[in-house]
Amino acid sequence: MPKSKEYLSSSDSEESGDSDEPKQKKKKPEAKPEKKEAKPEKKDSKTDEKKAGPTKNSNGESMFQIGKMRYATVSEFRGKAMVSIREYYEKDGDLRPGKKGISLSVEQWDALKDKVSEIDECLSKL
Repeated sequence: MPKSKEYLSSSDSEESGDSDEPKQKKKKPEAKPEKKEAKPEKKDSKTDEKKAGPTKNSNGESMFQIGKMRYATVSEFRGKAMVSIREYYEKDGDLRPGKKGISLSVEQWDALKDKVSEIDECLSKL
């Protein structure tokens, strides 16, 4: 059924209420100043990462945090040990490996470890 197109004048609504009293505006709740919580002391993130041992992911693989959302993971793939360095992202509360990363075989990992001192020298020259 169609709705009634009856027009109510503003005088009709004023008659039903007290027209002598002015309408009061709604007050907005005042924002309470938030108390500042004591901030934890910032520690050197490099020392924290070195002290922290490996964590285990859902597959039982050892994960070492090397940066924000970056991990070195020791895992096994097709019967071979691998060292993966990857970026991770969080989805539904779980850490999941991202696209960016590399998996090194044990031989490649050993070769990289042998070159660390040379890489450090090059970095110090920059």
